[in-house]
Amino acid sequence: MAYSPRLRDVYENEIRANLQKEFSYGNVMEIPKLDKIVINMGVGGAVNDSKKVKKAVIEMTKIAGQAPVTTRAKKSIAGFKVREEMPLGCKVTLRGAKMYEFLDRLIQVALPRVRDFRGVNDKSFDGRGNFALGLKEQLVFTEINYDDVDDIRGMDVIICTTAKNDKEAHSLLSGFEMPFASKTAGDK
Repeated sequence: MAYSPRLRDVYENEIRANLQKEFSYGNVMEIPKLDKIVINMGVGGAVNDSKKVKKAVIEMTKIAGQAPVTTRAKKSIAGFKVREEMPLGCKVTLRGAKMYEFLDRLIQVALPRVRDFRGVNDKSFDGRGNFALGLKEQLVFTEINYDDVDDIRGMDVIICTTAKNDKEAHSLLSGFEMPFASKTAGDK
């Protein structure tokens, strides 16, 4: 039997039925679901030291469980000493089982480890059902060993859903127990 992530089972057995009841969808294909999670890490010191991007790629691989792609400069900017095609960071797109595993670790392990954490901002929706949050340091993930870290790097986590609006996406993520700061629904 194939392995199924915990959050996928929670979605299929509980969240989907709750969303259908809450928004009274006529067709099961209308019910919002997770589409993908994109993790982006920009490396500020990459201009002076190209080894920093390689270290960021190694850390991102540990965090995401899959190899990221290196992001490169599209054009040269002399004021910032950036040349065209210079590596500046890395990003990874997670889908399927790895996406659910990452979301589970983010909600259950990483976010509670953030210093002075009071919940994620429920106003970080984009109007089309996608949610973005930023982390100031990679050390909140247990996969990163504190002794191996040379620089503190932040990252952006974008959770893309098939929801039509922010209210549906808020309900979907609330079902996954996303710790929103205020308990009001995301109305937009």
